[in-house]
Amino acid sequence: MIFSETKLKGSFIIEIEKLEDERGFFARTWDQKKFEEMGLHSKLSQCSISFNKKAGTLRGMHYQAEPYQEAKLVHCTKGKIFDVIIDLRKNSKTQMNWFGAELSSQNYEMLYVPEGFAHGFQTLEDNTEVFYQISQEHMPEYARGKLWNDPIFNISWPIKSPIMSDKDNQWPKELS
Repeated sequence: MIFSETKLKGSFIIEIEKLEDERGFFARTWDQKKFEEMGLHSKLSQCSISFNKKAGTLRGMHYQAEPYQEAKLVHCTKGKIFDVIIDLRKNSKTQMNWFGAELSSQNYEMLYVPEGFAHGFQTLEDNTEVFYQISQEHMPEYARGKLWNDPIFNISWPIKSPIMSDKDNQWPKELS
């Protein structure tokens, strides 16, 4: 596994290292010891799948409030997404900044999202599936969100008219 830190400290794009032969390839997508060596959250509490019928579907920007913040490892197993994180950590040099990366079933890249970040994605193909490994159980009473198109973040979403849930479209705007 090859870890490349993004512009938001503590978040990483992770590439798999393929062992290829005439049959195809084999690669690790999780290694608890490697995550511990990198100083990353290595406890997994749950795994989830998000299936999305249409290109342009936007889910986010989600996070859990203290004391139930969660780290996530996000992998697109079918189709393609534009995956986005926002640094919400107080006293971070990149607080309120965002980072986006294209994850797909073709590039096999993953995004490590540390605690204290909001996360969301937009599908770029029909019938896209996203697999999450999550450090914290879902606690609905601590679920929070940021508005996907809040001008304070100025996220450059690829598809300007997304398909969304009412809940995700009604998160409050940040105060500037």
